[in-house]
Amino acid sequence: MKTTIRTTVGAVLAGAVLSATAATPALATPVPSAPLPSAPVLSASAAKSGHDGVQKVLDRAVAEGGLPGAVAEVRDGHRRWYGGAGVADTATGRARHPQDRFRIGSTTKTFVATVVLQLAAEGRLSLDDSVDHWLPGVVDGPGYQPDRITVRQLLNHTSGVFNYVMDEDVQRKAGGPAFLRHRFDDYTPAQLVGIAMHHRPDFAPGTGWTYSDTNYVLAGLIVERATGTTLAEQIEQRISAPLGLGSTSTPAPSDITVHGPHGREYTRLGDPHPDAPVYDVTELSPSWGWASGDMISTVGDLDTFFAALLGGRLLPPAQQREMFTMIPTPPKTWIENTAYGLGVSSITLSCTTVWGMGGAINGSWTYTYGSRDGRHLLSTNVNGDWTNGTWKSGAWPIGVFTDELEAEFCPSATGA
Repeated sequence: MKTTIRTTVGAVLAGAVLSATAATPALATPVPSAPLPSAPVLSASAAKSGHDGVQKVLDRAVAEGGLPGAVAEVRDGHRRWYGGAGVADTATGRARHPQDRFRIGSTTKTFVATVVLQLAAEGRLSLDDSVDHWLPGVVDGPGYQPDRITVRQLLNHTSGVFNYVMDEDVQRKAGGPAFLRHRFDDYTPAQLVGIAMHHRPDFAPGTGWTYSDTNYVLAGLIVERATGTTLAEQIEQRISAPLGLGSTSTPAPSDITVHGPHGREYTRLGDPHPDAPVYDVTELSPSWGWASGDMISTVGDLDTFFAALLGGRLLPPAQQREMFTMIPTPPKTWIENTAYGLGVSSITLSCTTVWGMGGAINGSWTYTYGSRDGRHLLSTNVNGDWTNGTWKSGAWPIGVFTDELEAEFCPSATGA
């Protein structure tokens, strides 16, 4: 399980070669400890809605898991339900609100893959194009075969390209105490790829599967090369604007702020002890995620996006089939009971399978999964990157999310 957890966390906490001129901020001050907010009484509306099982998980995540706050929005046909527990800000005690924005980490990958598939549908690129065709000389590390790595292999993580997040120096600076000194450092996509090129590939193209953020940095660069515009512009023009995702954005690399209504985001820097210091890391440089994990959204916008995507409203049938051609993830390489397509994943629950994507970045963990037709969805976020070990996933919030999905989609199996 240790390997699974490390890879999962590594895939969403990005890092980079540090600029020689990067400012070194002062160490963050631990957030003053405060008594956990009492678990809210399940409202009659929640009970009547049939989502009381999800609400109970949110309450447990705060009362037992020690998270500052947790939220979820469920859409089932034309019906919507929102639930929350805990707080958005431990200093003020403000509750979390449906309109609050947060960093979505690797869920960014689904937006990027959708843009790539739209470009494929328009004939502006092919999934069978090689990386070398679009980015000559970029993938040039020892052992790499850029003429054999395809765009499709980037999107489904079968390229073999090393994940820059798993670099030892990046691991130290992006997830542990050193993160507090380096969270405002800026770096470029080329620097992220350069880190990966210091490592040999995990395997020959198309012969294995490993989750790699480098794949999506390369995919983002291909989008920009194919269109002549920025990746952020393509996401806005093709997805956010048509769907009315007014609270979804791709921040500039140097923009450390979550704009608009938002709560605070907290970390324990990977320390599993329940009494570990908690730090407010709401402000950080998103450049270490870029196309692999830099976007900001809300539970409502994520439900809207995945409803359109799963419902076939963003891609033609051929590209939809490509996106949802799933590869079972090998044991102990990613999240358990999952398969991966092109920027989307599936989770096998006790009674059904759900489709969507999850993501995390320091202080913020997010899941959006639902039925294959997109009519029934659950989006959820927690504003802390730990649990107190009361969940079967150990110290990370994955177990909270799994229990929410089980409660919503398999209520008879879980007794919810």
